[in-house]
Amino acid sequence: MNKSRIAAVVRKEFAEFRRNRFVVMTASILPVVFLIGPTAQILAIKATTASAAFDRRVDYSLFLPMLVSVFVPAMLAAWSVVGERDQGTLEPVLTTPVRRAELVTGKALAIFLPALLISYLVYGVFFAITQLFAVAPAAAAVRHAPQFYAALVFIPLLSAWAIGAGMAISTRANDTRVAYQLSILSSLPPVAVAALFSFNVITADFTSALLFAAGLLIIDCAACFGVSRLFDRERLVLGTRT
Repeated sequence: MNKSRIAAVVRKEFAEFRRNRFVVMTASILPVVFLIGPTAQILAIKATTASAAFDRRVDYSLFLPMLVSVFVPAMLAAWSVVGERDQGTLEPVLTTPVRRAELVTGKALAIFLPALLISYLVYGVFFAITQLFAVAPAAAAVRHAPQFYAALVFIPLLSAWAIGAGMAISTRANDTRVAYQLSILSSLPPVAVAALFSFNVITADFTSALLFAAGLLIIDCAACFGVSRLFDRERLVLGTRT
């Protein structure tokens, strides 16, 4: 694959995102929503809070920011093909000399990189605020929670799942709203498993976390090949003309 062509696709995708008001609002509002709620939960904990309520609040607060790494890339990926079709820019892109794998890689990177940055930024701000302003027991619980450090590993894997599923749906959808809804729904299975870990329904030991991460990695790699096969130029170009 040609790196310069991939970089050109990435730049082109960034320019498209900036021109799309819905994409910009999604990437801006969702992280704020998933930051304010969990942070407020931790800051509301008092030193006298009962142990059970204390644990529930910490688990809840550590899980919600992880959703940024799923919902933001899912929305962007859902728009990546059907959105261009609606704007009439898909056919010119598909008739360029960029190879199919390069086009898929460029589109995926243009979603993955900002999603990763936003997700880690949300966790970083959450961690900083809770360590500075929460009561000592709550701050220590966040700092020493295994879910917090597991989330840092799962964020790129969950983002890659959401991107693969969203782009696959976007290549087949004819309506942007349907693509958004299906993309979110297809991202829920790994989120459900992550929730079981976060709320200690499944014991979050090293072995189980490693198996979950390995399974996600295998699926993500398979999704790369699957999405690439869906980017059939002739079919997509003809689809835009019908």
